[in-house]
Amino acid sequence: MTTVLNPPPQVSQRELPPILAFAWDRRLSRMLRAYVLAGLFFMLLPGTFLGVWNLISISSNRSVAALSPSWIQAHGHAQIFGWLGSFILGIGLYSSGTARRGMSYTVGPWICWFLWTGGVLLRWAANVYQWHWRFLLPLSAVMELSAFLLYRKLSSHKLSSAASSGAAQKPAWMLAVMCGSYGFLAALIMNVVAVTYLAIQGGSPAFPHIFDQRLLALMTYGFFVPFIWGFSARWVSIFAGLEAPREKFLIYAIVFNSAGVVLAMFGLPLLASCFLLIASALATLSLRLFEPVARPAKIKGIHSSFPHFLRISYVWLIISAILGIVAVLLDHFGGIWGAARHALTVGFAATMVFAIGPRVLPHFAGVKKLFSPAAMGFSLLLLNLGCLLRVTFEIAAYEHLWQPAWRILPISAILELSAVTLFAANLLFTFLLSASLVANSNPEISLAARRF
Repeated sequence: MTTVLNPPPQVSQRELPPILAFAWDRRLSRMLRAYVLAGLFFMLLPGTFLGVWNLISISSNRSVAALSPSWIQAHGHAQIFGWLGSFILGIGLYSSGTARRGMSYTVGPWICWFLWTGGVLLRWAANVYQWHWRFLLPLSAVMELSAFLLYRKLSSHKLSSAASSGAAQKPAWMLAVMCGSYGFLAALIMNVVAVTYLAIQGGSPAFPHIFDQRLLALMTYGFFVPFIWGFSARWVSIFAGLEAPREKFLIYAIVFNSAGVVLAMFGLPLLASCFLLIASALATLSLRLFEPVARPAKIKGIHSSFPHFLRISYVWLIISAILGIVAVLLDHFGGIWGAARHALTVGFAATMVFAIGPRVLPHFAGVKKLFSPAAMGFSLLLLNLGCLLRVTFEIAAYEHLWQPAWRILPISAILELSAVTLFAANLLFTFLLSASLVANSNPEISLAARRF
């Protein structure tokens, strides 16, 4: 059994007998499902549900000051690290596992999962319940950082092989992913230092507003935005039937984006926002999203609206960057800043995940097809409708431009919660009910499916 599940590191998957190759893929698929399910949990409960509760409380009191900042920060941490972070770690470890073998790799991802999931969960509990938060906050931050360092070690073969090939030979998508990885690491280190200081000197588990703004810039444009650009350049062009991305434009986008993040860290928000807008525009142009397609989109088994929502996500990216500049100049009560962040995290990032996730995750998880393409399309529609209402009326309400806007904000929250619930249920039923990829004409592989 050990020989079957752990083939020698020097043996490639193509050289393995079908049963042995399936046994390895089965383990990888189970590992990926664990990360995806953890991400769905954080997205649905600590992330979106807490966000809905926060927004309803704010709307009923018609003031953001009525809600504890630690609750708002718990929601953001669960959304960015708990949801997007879990998905990125799981997919990264899965793709690394297709080229790497050994017991250390089959055990390592589960240790990483435990550290990451436990760290994010402890952080959420410490912020919301504030029970022994001076101990739990540093513990959660150290667990998250340890999980990421283990992830880097497990997938280091890809980074080392890329580095050995020379910077001039690296494709732009790989540079974007590497920048996102370093931004991820920087955000985790910054988080460890900050929560340690809070545990020693702070009066509550909430970060001060100015520091929180800078950390958010690092977590968003420093971490998941470059990751999504890299994934888009690598796969979205193929899925959507687009021409190959413009490599130079994407490289320029990475440079401007990195400069914008650094400027934000040094407290220059207007200049940083201008750089981030230029970077967002360059990234969009590099992907040729709004140019004539080269071939039909690959929409078999998913909803036909898939390529349209890919384009809509990048419209949200530009809107968020523009709102970031407007916020620096005109924001007084946090409404424009909040709208800019929501356009980025929900309009851009969540729309990309809702569109790409049903396209790739079922195959990675070892099942034949998505449970319901119609549910995929409806969840994307609800998500973007809720985001449109939230971005529009948050500015009107928070900035005291139109008081009836307070009554519309809870509707946007309910729409987004419905979208997230539908997305999570669709993936869950896909994992549980869809036929396995191994159910084919090969009787040996079918036998292996029953044994494992």
